[in-house]
Amino acid sequence: MKRARIAVDGEIHAGEYRDGVVETDAGQFVVGEDGTLAPPCNPSALYCVGRNFAETLDQMEYDVPDQPAFFIKPPASIVAHEEPIPYPTFSDEVTYAGELCAVVDERCHDLTEDEVPDVIRGYTIMNDVDALDQPGRTARKAFDGSGPLGPWIETDLDPHGIDMHTDINGERRQEANTELMLFDPYEIVSFLSERFTFRPGDVIAFGSPANPGLIEPGDTVEIFYEGVGTLRNEVAPPER
Repeated sequence: MKRARIAVDGEIHAGEYRDGVVETDAGQFVVGEDGTLAPPCNPSALYCVGRNFAETLDQMEYDVPDQPAFFIKPPASIVAHEEPIPYPTFSDEVTYAGELCAVVDERCHDLTEDEVPDVIRGYTIMNDVDALDQPGRTARKAFDGSGPLGPWIETDLDPHGIDMHTDINGERRQEANTELMLFDPYEIVSFLSERFTFRPGDVIAFGSPANPGLIEPGDTVEIFYEGVGTLRNEVAPPER
C-alpha cells in the first residue's frame, strides 16, 4: 500500500494513495486538482549512509569502509515530490544521488537486524543533493533543499534485490540494484539505532550508486525505485 500526505488549503491530510487520489479520513483528494503531495513523513532527522555501493567507492577512490559511514540532514533539507529544488547560492558544483529510504514507524533504540522490519513504516525515495565544492560533509550535504523526499511511502516492500535508476532530463545517469549495497538495509538500521533513538517519521537513507555528472537550474531529476515509484523534481535557479 502507498501512504501519502497531501497539502490542501494549508492543511496536511494523510491516507492511501491510489491512481492519483489520496483517500483520507477527511475525504478523497485528487493530486494536482485538490492539492499537491507533501513530503511523505515529518522526520526529526534524516540519517544518511554514504559509500554503500562498490562502484561509488571506485568512482570516488574511497577505501571499503569497515562500518557504515553516515551523516545527518535536518528537516529543513526536505522538499516534496514535484517541488523545485533550490540551487544553492553558495555552490557552483551540485550533484545528485538517488537513494532508497526506510521510514521509522515507532520510537525505538538498539535494534537487532531481525527486529528492524517490525519498526519500519515503509520505504520512500530521497535525492541526496550535494554541493561538492563545499568543505566538509555537513556543509556539502545539509542545507535547505538538499533532501527531496517522496513521492509516498510504500508499506509492502522488501528492500533487497530491487532495481533503481536516475534520469536527468530523460538521460539515464544511474542504474543499479540494491543487492549491490555493501551494507544490508537492515544492518544499517540496526547499526544506527545503537547510536540514535529513532522517532516516528525518521528517515534512514541507504546510499547511492555512482552518480556521474552535475545538475544545473532547469534540469529535471527523476529517481525510480522498483516497487516504490518515481521521485521527480526540477532544479530552480538560485534565490539571491
